[in-house]
Amino acid sequence: MKKIGIGVVGLGMGANVLPINRVDDSVLEVRGICDIDERKLEGLAQEFHIRFVTTDYSELLEEEEIEVIAIFSPDHLHGEQAIRALEAGKHVICTKPMVTRMEEAEKICQLVKTKNLKFLVGQTMRYEPQFASVKVLVEEGQLGDVILAETHYVHDMRPVFAFTPWRLTAPQDFMYGGVCHPVDVLRWFLGDVDEVFALGNRSGLTPAYPLLENFLLTLRFKNGVIARILGAYGIVHPPIPMMGLSLFGTKGSVIADFTDKEGGRVKVVFDKFEIKSPWETMFPPEMEGAFGHGMTVLRYLRHFEECLLENKTPIPDCVEGAKSIAVCYAAYQSIETGKPVKVRNDF
Repeated sequence: MKKIGIGVVGLGMGANVLPINRVDDSVLEVRGICDIDERKLEGLAQEFHIRFVTTDYSELLEEEEIEVIAIFSPDHLHGEQAIRALEAGKHVICTKPMVTRMEEAEKICQLVKTKNLKFLVGQTMRYEPQFASVKVLVEEGQLGDVILAETHYVHDMRPVFAFTPWRLTAPQDFMYGGVCHPVDVLRWFLGDVDEVFALGNRSGLTPAYPLLENFLLTLRFKNGVIARILGAYGIVHPPIPMMGLSLFGTKGSVIADFTDKEGGRVKVVFDKFEIKSPWETMFPPEMEGAFGHGMTVLRYLRHFEECLLENKTPIPDCVEGAKSIAVCYAAYQSIETGKPVKVRNDF
């Protein structure tokens, strides 16, 4: 029985939420959608039997049959829209980045706590099978103690600007909108970051884009592990997977990667074996839904459903999201000062 209503704002990647209406054993149901494209609204409403459509976000919040707001609007709107949803008493699912300003992260964490609401940050890489498989290896102790880590998220953004022009006109901040991906993945495995040193530059490949596009971050975690991040978005399309993770432990090392159109892999070497040949597992691409993230979004929707029904804390929640934003904020401070910067973790 469908008994928990969802309202979706932003029907780009947000369209991936709508198929939950066809999952018979889910209590979730999309009951309202909001977008500036009226033609898209009407078409998707008819396809997924959604009774309420609007181009006005305020109207979505006023619907009593909607208990959850799913935010998939442009990055710079996430904070304001999440805060308004929480103030209206709605649970929230928000795609990454949670926000683009520290003040908004603070306010969201405060509201979630005082109003006793659920908040999930849609960090898709936590729900990709290859990275989840590495998490199992780490939790089982198969790699021993992690000593060193690195990750990357790289993307030639020039073709993306063509079908999402808001990224130029807003403009999208790639530290928050891009680097938050590898930051969140590392925090998932290694916990809180103590300090960060960062560098950044602007490529000029897209003259109309005014902000820094490429970033190198070196992180020290509170547990002593050191790691590095490459976040590059003003580049010619690189011949490497879009997302990659490497963990080096006392009992073994592993790499995992992801490309939406090609799938991914996990390669692991165990020190306990005399022959250090890597074990490799391939993960086929999941091309369902907008931008190939249909299955990933479905996974975190089912997780959020479980949290609502059993009163659990979503993973990652707003506090985890705020800590990732704090790393990005500290990275900008480091770029400006040329020095390592301590990262805030009290939210």
